[in-house]
Amino acid sequence: MTDAQQFTIQKEPFYHATGAEIELYEAAYAARLPVMVKGPTGCGKSRFVEYMAWKLKRPLITVACNEDMTAADLVGRFLLDENGTNWQDGPLTVAARIGAICYLDEVVEARQDTTVVIHPLTDHRRVLPLDKKGELLEAHPDFQLVISYNPGYQSLMKDLKQSTKQRFTALDFDYPEAEAEAAIVSREGGVDKATALKLVEIAHKARNLKGHGIDEGISTRLLVYGAMLINQGIAPVEACKMAMVRPLSDDADIRATLDAAVEMIIG
Repeated sequence: MTDAQQFTIQKEPFYHATGAEIELYEAAYAARLPVMVKGPTGCGKSRFVEYMAWKLKRPLITVACNEDMTAADLVGRFLLDENGTNWQDGPLTVAARIGAICYLDEVVEARQDTTVVIHPLTDHRRVLPLDKKGELLEAHPDFQLVISYNPGYQSLMKDLKQSTKQRFTALDFDYPEAEAEAAIVSREGGVDKATALKLVEIAHKARNLKGHGIDEGISTRLLVYGAMLINQGIAPVEACKMAMVRPLSDDADIRATLDAAVEMIIG
């Protein structure tokens, strides 16, 4: 199996379009423009990127960014083995070599000195300097860089620099309209439409509390989790509390408020 085949998505991921995001992304990829996907937690950003990689028939390499990630984790490093010292490409370098889409998930979690390494890949140069190896890697013609982050959840200390933001085109994501979100929850969670609509109604109650005790509302992902528990035979009220309320907050008052909403809506 080649590197490209290893990272190719074989089965179509389910994705429910909510606007013109598919056509916009296709145009960006055709021009090999880097793309920034912005939106709240669990609203479908990663699923969208997976779907587009499948649709465009391009391999996808995903990196879950974190505050401990170094530039070497992205680019590569020399490693010592029984045969001596050998260079090992990092995920960004692999993607640039084989013409994959490289997806840096929640890129703002990475240190700013780490994200600087992506800059030469996001302009007309499309190169990646491998300083430790003494190589200037020209990106494969099919390579594209995609990043995501949640702008509503980041502090001022954890935001992208303008010098990074202005190297990307951008797509804004949000939770779908109620009917569309219910269709997604029904399809992904295996529950009927009426149940899915009730779960979405609970989510809307929680999202109205954002900034009033909770940092994030109930995501579409958590709604799907709740639906999956119901599909496994768990009582709907208990499934909602486990999947949609308990992960959201440890504050007793917030939990009590949301529990009451669950019991009122589920009945």
